[in-house]
Formats: sequence, structure tokens, C-alpha cells
Amino acid sequence: MGTFRLPDLGEGLAEAEILEWHVKPGDHVRADQPMVSVETAKAVVEVPVPFSGIVTALHGAVGDIVATGAALIDFDSGTVVGSMPATSTREFVELGVVGSAPTPDASRVRVVPVARALARRLELDLKGIAGSGPDGAIRLDDVLAHASIGVPAGTAGNGGPIPAGLAIPAGASAETLRGPRRAMANSMSLSRTQVSGSTVCDDADIHCWSRPGDYTVRLIRALIAACSAEPALNAWYDSANNARILMPRIDLGVAVDTPGGLFVPVLRDVRSKPAAELRAAIASQKDAAHRRATQPADLRGFTLMLSNFGTLAGRYGIPLVVPPAVAILGCGKAREDAVVAGGKVVAHRRMPLSLSFDHRCVTGGEACRFLSTVIADLELPD
Repeated sequence: MGTFRLPDLGEGLAEAEILEWHVKPGDHVRADQPMVSVETAKAVVEVPVPFSGIVTALHGAVGDIVATGAALIDFDSGTVVGSMPATSTREFVELGVVGSAPTPDASRVRVVPVARALARRLELDLKGIAGSGPDGAIRLDDVLAHASIGVPAGTAGNGGPIPAGLAIPAGASAETLRGPRRAMANSMSLSRTQVSGSTVCDDADIHCWSRPGDYTVRLIRALIAACSAEPALNAWYDSANNARILMPRIDLGVAVDTPGGLFVPVLRDVRSKPAAELRAAIASQKDAAHRRATQPADLRGFTLMLSNFGTLAGRYGIPLVVPPAVAILGCGKAREDAVVAGGKVVAHRRMPLSLSFDHRCVTGGEACRFLSTVIADLELPD
């Protein structure tokens, strides 16, 4: 009998939630037929049967959260594509033989790849962290718990029930965070721990706009101009090596609010796209987010972020930077304000802006020049 382990479904994802099994013990299965549907940080992914054979056991029920590299399903024999031995330091092993044991390496610590990356960023010694995964593997939650961030005392962070001792008022209900909400909690904990955040705010006078309402495309155009004037904010910060990485193109993460939680799909290379193509891409990503059909590749690799929260409510805010990116622009609700123009008090429509940045690698001057360019571009006529 051999075991197929949950592979990394997208560049270091720590875990996935089982949504639906398409096979059961005793089934004769064929390679590439649907095996299980899982939800990663923010996307639903269908994992196919790795090879033909007989299913002998399922590791996990619907609703369980399985760590990357943990046992997922047992087969009687064969060769598995995508298996991931717990002792491997690779994120994804392309070929493995069912039933074969990896060669032990006492010098390496069993650790989920994303947990290793986080420990490196926080400068933690993996040998001092107790692992809660299969065969003692260190999971993301183990690193967070060791660093005293993001995981309440008394929990293993494995998606289990609310810990005993938490008083729930009569009539209230409690639920474990899953899917997008769980991903948001982890991202915000990471932001709080790693980013030295600062925010500057100002307003753009958009009274000269003849076609109000196309805010997102105009904001993207303004961000493109700002990145050209001040490239320091379109970057990643590598805290482990104390280095910044200036990006040659703008891959913009745009926050999308849905009933299921917050999604941040990425618009690739926005500088090269005309307005009509940007509108189509925005509409497509919003639709996918609401249908929970966003692809994992569309949720990673952003170099800059935009939150147009003013479409809902709010004037100014303190948007949180998600590493390794170093900046996020928040746009509040536009409204008419009393301003002085030509020596008279008149009503002008203005757009409030909040720019948060990682002060470890972005100076206040760079942030202010960036925001000033955003404002100057927004104040141009259509």
C-alpha cells in the first residue's frame, strides 16, 4: 500500500480544506479522474487521481484542513505523480513510487515549505519549534505559535472546534475561520509581525471629471504614473536578506469584497493594458471571485495593492501592507467638499486617498512623492 500526500498547489501554500471527495475506499480508479476538491487559501482546486489502482483509505473528511505534505489518500500499488514525502525539502516532488520510503536525512527538519520561509524571515531556529504535522512536520501554525502571533493559546490552528473555555453568549454562534477568512487572518498576522507600517493621506480634486464612476481604471492609471515617478513602492522587501527588489512591471492586487470573504486577485502587467482591457480584466476577476473560481495563480505575486473601499463606505483608512509587497493605496468614498477656488468657497468633488507603506525600505519622501503623483494624475481631465 502507498500513500499520496497533498502536494503544494501553488507556491508554498501551507494547507487546504477538503470540500468534497469524488472517490471512496474500494473504488477502482483511473489516472486523472477527479479525486478530491479542496480549497486552498482562496481558490477551489480539483486534485485528480494520480494513477490507476484501488483506493484503500481516505485521510480526512469533508471540512478537515490538511497540511501540504500530509497524507491524503492510500492506494494499493502503483506510481504516484505529485507525491510529497514529509522529509522532502522540495515544495513539489514530480514523481514518487507508492510504498517507497524516502532516504532519511537527520540534518534536515521536517517542515512545510511556507513554514520554512516564514521561520527564515522571522530568523527562528526550526530545531527549536515543535511540529504538529505528520511525522512531526512543522506547519505554518507551529511557526506562528512559536513566534506568539496569530494563533490563540490552547489551539493547534488545525481548523478544529473553538477551544474549550471560551464563553459563548446565549444566542450567539461560533465558527472556525476557513477559506478566504482564514487566509485573511494569516495574512494580517504576518503583516502585523513583519511590516513597519506608516500611512499618509490626502485628497484628489476630481471636479473636472466628465465621466464620474470609472474610478478603478483611473486609479490604476494614476498608480502607473506614480510607479514611473517613484519606483520604490512597486517592490518587494526581502527581510531575511535586508534587501529590496524593484519590480520591472506592475502586477496589481485589487481587493474584491464577496459574501465569502476578501479576495485579492492580481491584474498582470497593468502598464501594458489599455483602459478597455483593464475594465474587462477587472470584471472577469470580480466575477471569478464571487463564483469562488479564482485560480491560485491569480492570487499571488502582486507587486502593489489597491483597495477601493470607498465603493462601500469610509473616507480615510490605514490599509495594511501584505509582505513581500511594500505599499497599498486605499481609496475612500468621493464626495463634494467646500474648497477655495479663485478666492471663493465652492463645492468640488474630491477623492480621499490613504497610502500605506513599509517604512523599513520606503522613505517618507518616496511615499509622499508617490502619492503626489497619484493625485496629480487623478486631477487631470478625462
